[in-house]
Amino acid sequence: MRTVVAVVAVLVLGGCSAPEEPAPQNKACGSPVRNDALPEWARAGFSGDGAGPPHVYGAAGDILAVVFGAPLSSPPENGRNNKILWVSRPPITGDPLLVTAQLDGSTRTVEQQVGGGPGPSVIDVPEAGCWRFTLRWSGFTDTMELVYQKPTAGTPSARSRPPSS
Repeated sequence: MRTVVAVVAVLVLGGCSAPEEPAPQNKACGSPVRNDALPEWARAGFSGDGAGPPHVYGAAGDILAVVFGAPLSSPPENGRNNKILWVSRPPITGDPLLVTAQLDGSTRTVEQQVGGGPGPSVIDVPEAGCWRFTLRWSGFTDTMELVYQKPTAGTPSARSRPPSS
């Protein structure tokens, strides 16, 4: 009888062990880009529900990047800017928006200030790739990932244009 109990105990405990977890996989970089209706708190200045322009929510939901310069590129394409309208859900105090962007997989960072807090900006980065943005303003912090691509083949970038005479 003891042998049967021991065998049953081994089988039961063996079946209770946690399954092996799969190895972590690299997550695709880049926060989801949406084109649906803007949240009500971000619609000022837009017609209707503001649907159409590409936009990205901060991870905490406290800031929205409306990407008028889509697709973002590095270097910027000729005749285009990497224009981003930052919209804050919480009330702003007028303190500047501090933008720190770090290139995924590196220690390379870029810092920029947007005077007066979230609002219109042009955010250029030194190379194409996925950039992790940390945004600080009026006592708030939020994060998002924005992808900057290389300019389309055959389109001169703003930095590769010949100088004006």
